[in-house]
Amino acid sequence: MSEPHPSDLPVSKRPAWQTLGKLAQNTPTIRECCDSDARNAALRVSVAGIDADFGKQRINDEVLSALLQLAEDSALTTRRDALLAGEHVNTSEDRPALHTALRTPPGKGLPEFEQAVGDTLQRVFDLVESIRSGTHRSQTGRTITDVVHIGIGGSHLGPELVTQALDCSSGPRIHFVANIDGEAITSALKGCDPERTAFVIVSKSFTTLETLYNAQAARSWFLERGGSIEGIAAQFFAISANVDKAVEFGIDAGNIFPMWDWVGGRYSVWSAVGIPIALSCGVEAFTRFLAGAYAMDRHFAEAPIAENLPILAALIGVWNTNFLGAGNHAVLAYDERLSLLPLYLQQLETESNGKSVRLNGEPVDVHTMPILWGGVGSSGQHAYHQLLHQGTRAFSADFIFTRSARHALDEHHRWLQANALAQSQAMMIGDHPEAMEKRVPGNHPTTTFVLDELDAFHMGALLALYEHKVFCQGVLWDINSFDQWGVELGKRLATPIYKQLGGDSALAQDASTRFLVESLRGAAS
Repeated sequence: MSEPHPSDLPVSKRPAWQTLGKLAQNTPTIRECCDSDARNAALRVSVAGIDADFGKQRINDEVLSALLQLAEDSALTTRRDALLAGEHVNTSEDRPALHTALRTPPGKGLPEFEQAVGDTLQRVFDLVESIRSGTHRSQTGRTITDVVHIGIGGSHLGPELVTQALDCSSGPRIHFVANIDGEAITSALKGCDPERTAFVIVSKSFTTLETLYNAQAARSWFLERGGSIEGIAAQFFAISANVDKAVEFGIDAGNIFPMWDWVGGRYSVWSAVGIPIALSCGVEAFTRFLAGAYAMDRHFAEAPIAENLPILAALIGVWNTNFLGAGNHAVLAYDERLSLLPLYLQQLETESNGKSVRLNGEPVDVHTMPILWGGVGSSGQHAYHQLLHQGTRAFSADFIFTRSARHALDEHHRWLQANALAQSQAMMIGDHPEAMEKRVPGNHPTTTFVLDELDAFHMGALLALYEHKVFCQGVLWDINSFDQWGVELGKRLATPIYKQLGGDSALAQDASTRFLVESLRGAAS
């Protein structure tokens, strides 16, 4: 009988995992690790206009070797190949996870998905061109100046991040609505002209509570201001798998774009969900966005693991989280246009890998996803960086900035870069004066990502890098990165509470919730 592959063992029992546990006990400080140019060269990777520097990680040759062995022990490349081949890697829902098919050029992907993807992309481009050129008109024959995008979670965060980051001004104004808070839809509609406003409603099921309520509010706003049922066909669009529900809402079937069950919401920005990006920046920019992601896909598929950027990022993240005790990870974007990136990655990474059950249904025997948070530099240096430098918690961090700026304020950009480099250096070396209250311990691991520039291509490559890193970490922890059952619990519990706030008895609730429901109900009356 043959020996089981290490990937069949519980995560903590894999040989490389146990080796790493021993190495973590006596690995030198980051500063001590950094004394070799050869070592630092091995920890730098350049792909698709992104330079990654892992030199400020607490890694020496022994640790790096053991991490690469962990990839082998976890059958990482086999699982990667299964992902890209369209195998059912989303095991709990028995489906593939083929977001990569959305950005694969014609003739280079999986034939069974290529036609649907290509046809949908062409429909998206036709719509975008017609709105941007003014040939698509409202019910009263006016051109479209504003587009309200209504979604939540993955169908919202990606398009908003990229639209803001690329900061285009050649298309209609885009307004994003996600929160069930009525302030969100009310604020978005302020200043919009119902004769010149289009709506894009994104919901796979077309029953997502927040999205549906906001869509109904938008529909009422439109009809109350002179719009007609027929006008909805000209000014409302949907991205959904539930065509019947969207048609029932009043949207013309020709204005409904598909959402496939083999693409999760947080991986859907490359699909018709990205319509706001194309509307704002144009078809050519969206095509470049897809091309940047595809360049990272090819690197992920083909590069050896020792030179594979997403794999190295995943391995080093696991080293920091599981062996160095970094229970939280900060994303520090030194570019104002990337202010939404930490929020986007928070969903991508924590919804994907915030799991506690292995693929075989047994409990995970190691910690999985750390808490992810962050902000934009250099503002954070005058706020939470104090905690990072002198607090007691272990953490890791990513620094992200661009080599060149779009603006002409060269000294601003040089100072921005200097601050990013200085902060990562301070986290590594610290400061050790005699006065204890001034001491900064240092020895905190950081990675630096430098983009040649922040355009559509590099944005696509950056987001694809993080997507692949997330998948690899899911493999290393032996969890399914593509389901999100925990998200459903709160939705389920909210339904009876909503009815109780409206007058139903709350006696079956726990004491705390019952008190709060009755208190709120009293205030409402």
